[in-house]
Amino acid sequence: MLGEPIYDRQTERRSATTVEILDAAWFVARDKGLADLTLRDVGARVGMRAPSLYSYFSSKNAIYDAMFGQAWSEYLTLLESLAMPRSPRAGLKKIAHTFFDFAVADLARHQLMNQRTIPGFVPTPEAYAPSVRALERTHAYLAGYGITSLEHGDLYTAIIGGLIDAQQANDPGGDRWARLLDPAMDMFADCIGLPGRGRRST
Repeated sequence: MLGEPIYDRQTERRSATTVEILDAAWFVARDKGLADLTLRDVGARVGMRAPSLYSYFSSKNAIYDAMFGQAWSEYLTLLESLAMPRSPRAGLKKIAHTFFDFAVADLARHQLMNQRTIPGFVPTPEAYAPSVRALERTHAYLAGYGITSLEHGDLYTAIIGGLIDAQQANDPGGDRWARLLDPAMDMFADCIGLPGRGRRST
């Protein structure tokens, strides 16, 4: 019928191939290391010669860019789905565990999202936007518990990031530093004067 949208199989196939390429890129990054990702290896995973990938991505950095945006979009969706507790200390711990668990579950993803491991790679504004929204959402959660100082927000982020780095570097797959998250959050809460003084939050 006139006026109905045309079903575009070519666009659908292209979108499916793009997703397949990104999946392959993540596989290679996890298998060989993020910095050692090559177009040849990605192409081999999807049955393409490396030059054919340029029909979908203009460069290897463009693949990194799409991966960066995808990773932060996934975390943003997770963050926005949280049911936050009333207790400030419990809330701090819930956000901390959410980010910590997401980070340590995938080293390559964490490196791309949060560490400058790829020389010359700078995410485009479009790919960077989900990370900004995730930070804004985190600050909104903290503000709901009365934490509005930029300095306090930075300290909170630094504590979690330091524990993530220690966990990945020294006990990958374990929980040595994961077990320190709750005590660290209580120390942070004590430092900024939240109620509870280190009591177990529920």
